Formats: sequence, C-alpha cells, structure tokens
Amino acid sequence: MTAKWKKWWRITRPHTLTASFVPVFVGTALAYQEGSLNFYLLAAMLLASMLIQIATNLFNEYYDFKRGLDTEESVGIGGAIVREGMSPRLVLSLALFLYGVSVLLGVYICLKTTWWIAVIGAISMLVGYLYTGGPYPIAYTPFGEIFAGFFMGPVIILITYYIQTGLLTLKTFLVSIPIGVLIGAILMANNIRDLDKDKEKGRKTLAILLGKEKAIKFLAGMFIFSYLWVFFLVLADYLYFWSLLCCISIPKARQAVIKFKGKKLPIEMMPAMKLTSETNTGFGILLALGIMLSTHIG
Repeated sequence: MTAKWKKWWRITRPHTLTASFVPVFVGTALAYQEGSLNFYLLAAMLLASMLIQIATNLFNEYYDFKRGLDTEESVGIGGAIVREGMSPRLVLSLALFLYGVSVLLGVYICLKTTWWIAVIGAISMLVGYLYTGGPYPIAYTPFGEIFAGFFMGPVIILITYYIQTGLLTLKTFLVSIPIGVLIGAILMANNIRDLDKDKEKGRKTLAILLGKEKAIKFLAGMFIFSYLWVFFLVLADYLYFWSLLCCISIPKARQAVIKFKGKKLPIEMMPAMKLTSETNTGFGILLALGIMLSTHIG
C-alpha cells in the first residue's frame, strides 16, 4: 500500500469500524436463526453501514480541524489534516460522497423491503453528521455514548434483521443491547484518552463529567453489564448456551481496563483504546457465531 493510500486508510479510523460491521453480523445471525438470509441485502446493508461510519469519521476529522481541536501534537489517527496536510475541503467532499453512495444502497434496500427504512436511515445519517457538525455537536455533550450506542447497536441490528425477515421482535432488541453498550464503550475509551484536551476545548463529555478514575470504572461497568446481559438472555431462554462463546473475549475487556489505569499521557492509553475495539469485535462475532451454531446444534 502506497504512503498516500495509507494516509487515506488511516483517516477512516479502521479500528472503529467494528461498530458498523459487528451489528450487521449479529442481526444477520438472528435472521439466519429464523431461516432467512439474503446475501444481496446483507452486502448492501454491510457496505452502507460501513460507509456511513467512515463518512461520520471524516466529518469528525473535518470539524475537529475547523474548531481547532486537532493540532500537530494530536495523538491517534485524528488530526491527519493538520499533521499530514490533507485538504479539509477534500475530506468533507469525500464524506458527502460516501453519504451519497449510502443513499443509493439505501434505495436498493427500500425497493426490496419498505420505504420506512429510508426514514430511519436518514435520521441515522443526520445523527452521524451532527455528532461533530452543526452548532451543537453531540460529541461535545455527555450523550455521545448514548447516541453512538443506540444508532449503531439496536438500530443497525433491528434494520438488518427486519430486511431479512420482515419482522421486528423483542428478542432481537434484547440481543442488540450489549452490542450497543460495547459500541458506546469504544467512544468512552476514546473520550478517556482525550479527556484533558477535550476539557481545554470546552467539551463536556461523560468522561469529563465523571473524571478519569470514575470514567475507567464506568467503562469496566459497561463491559461487565454486556457479559451479564448475555447470561441473563440465556437463563431467560432468549438465547442458547452457545451464545456464551462471547465470553472468550473477556480477557480483552479486562486488559483494556488495566491498561487505562495509571496512564496519564494519551499515547500511553492507545493500547487500551485498541483493546476496547477488539473487545467489541470479539464479543460480537463470537455472539453471532454462537447464535448460528444454536440453529444447528441447539
């Protein structure tokens, strides 16, 4: 991969894309359990979800630059405009282009299912833009984890399940909850790392309101809740025993919390952020695999 393409690959923030493809896999696994699987709709939904998230990341890059949040000293993938000389206008144009492609994919999905999907998709795209765009960015409030977790967890899973089966069920919503929480955890980890810088720039994220130590404990609580929720679903007969495969990812979650503790510099907290994303990936894929195995093994 050439240096130029590496820069563009990094600006998509690939370690965060687990938040878009994991919910699609879980929703598809639940649909598969019902005997419904359409590969064309799956591909369209997967690509649309990932493009919307990449576009959201690009909006984040652009507006953080415009508001002076990113500097040459910024840690992580964010700040590529100031560090690597990328054109702000080009970054914004690419984000809008990806939204355009997502709309076309959405039209295909609607033609095969219902136009109500267009309404939900439009709201989701608006939230993606308003996360860092607009006069009152969601990212500057304590509600970022809630918006990200809900729209990229339950909303994506329910849409994925619906376009495959034509149904909406309580079980699907209940299964989507821990995925939403873990997606929110990715954002919490990011906000813990950026706490000092965000505070200086006037942000009021949940991590800032809690303080670093309590924010780390809150992150640990998000992990614990997600695993206990799956145990509850198994005990309540919403899921089968095989769904507990997701517990194999527990060591990742534990290490994420450990690597945050005692760290002061953002660069020192990067491994913890990566482990948080890997926890969501492992949890989601193993949960989806367990759901699919339950279909054949019981």
